Amino acid sequence: MKNFNIKAVLFLNYFVFAILLNSVGTVILQVQQNFGISKSSASILEGFKDLPIALCSFILASFLPKIGIKNSMLIGLFLVSCMCFVMPFADDFWFFKLLFAIVGISFALIKISVFTSIGLVTDTDKEHSSFMGFLEGFFMIGVLAGNVLFSLFIDDHNPKSTQWLNVYWVLGAVSALSFLFLFFSKLNESEARSEKTDWLGDLKNSISLFSYKKVLFFLLCAFLFVLVEQSFQTWTPTFYKEILKLPTSMSIQAGAVLAGAFALGRFLSGFFSKKFSWIYVVSFCVVGFAISIVLVLPLTHNVQIDEGTGWFNAPLVVYLFPLMGGLLAPIYPSINSVILASIPKYLHSAMSGLIVVFSAIGGTIGSMITGFVFQEFSGQQAFYLSLIPLSLLIISAIFMNKLKINPKK
Repeated sequence: MKNFNIKAVLFLNYFVFAILLNSVGTVILQVQQNFGISKSSASILEGFKDLPIALCSFILASFLPKIGIKNSMLIGLFLVSCMCFVMPFADDFWFFKLLFAIVGISFALIKISVFTSIGLVTDTDKEHSSFMGFLEGFFMIGVLAGNVLFSLFIDDHNPKSTQWLNVYWVLGAVSALSFLFLFFSKLNESEARSEKTDWLGDLKNSISLFSYKKVLFFLLCAFLFVLVEQSFQTWTPTFYKEILKLPTSMSIQAGAVLAGAFALGRFLSGFFSKKFSWIYVVSFCVVGFAISIVLVLPLTHNVQIDEGTGWFNAPLVVYLFPLMGGLLAPIYPSINSVILASIPKYLHSAMSGLIVVFSAIGGTIGSMITGFVFQEFSGQQAFYLSLIPLSLLIISAIFMNKLKINPKK
């Protein structure tokens, strides 16, 4: 397979950060129990993760090719490896703020590098779209693995126990291995550079992207999608614990089921993107997810959970709720691939930076709104709110589909 080694590196890097980034839902649940943190206060961890992503992406997007794609990924892996080895000694809430700030900074380096690299290791628009779908699917496999891994370190009989922090020894080791794997791999970065411009020219190229209406509608789509996605991913463990009254370990495992549904949906998007236009895939998924919310959420009221309830004897809604993620999953890789395939490769770094910025802002706002509504009203009402951004998302996608980009020379 062409470019097999570097493709494997991209998958591995995404896998590592999938675990770290999406552990925020588990950590939010645990800090509430370990340190008595309120839901609204705990939700700020999403901001400590996403705002550094947004800020660093904005700063680095234009200059990453000059820094080096491989070098950027190595820096990100080094930072998170060091922080993971510190976390087993965490005894206060600020440790978790620092953790997610560093994870956010590092992910900005990783994601822009990965998105830029896809254009370097694929040859056609359909290959680009398919690889993007499989990569995002593997990201969700990482989320699934992370939820399962964290659940193995949870003590259901002692909510105050901090033994779960030992999971960071494992995560530190995996991050360090990923660093070594990347260090000994080769990547041809020449096409990602515009030899005609300096740093100021690269910055102007980035700013020029805002002059295209298709880019603006895409950024709105990315913002709205991640707002919905992150709300569900971050608050599913707390929803299962407090609304469905399931044990903590099982609540975290529900996040793994949600991630599994996302992974399946994104792997399928890699297949369907070769068969159907992206707008049909996105429209089907948005409408299907909205319908599933209306049908499934009413079933979560007055659920009876016995003391011996497990995955083999749980009520039907316990399985249905996370499976909805399968419908939501194909949207993100589909819209990302469309916009990246529409512009020259030397602009992929700048465009990737904008993707990360608007995704991060959407994730932060979505999680904080959901946490506030969850605390003040109910978990069901918090998730019903997603119908509003979903409606705006499909409208924006339709406009985006109608527009073309003719890059300025």
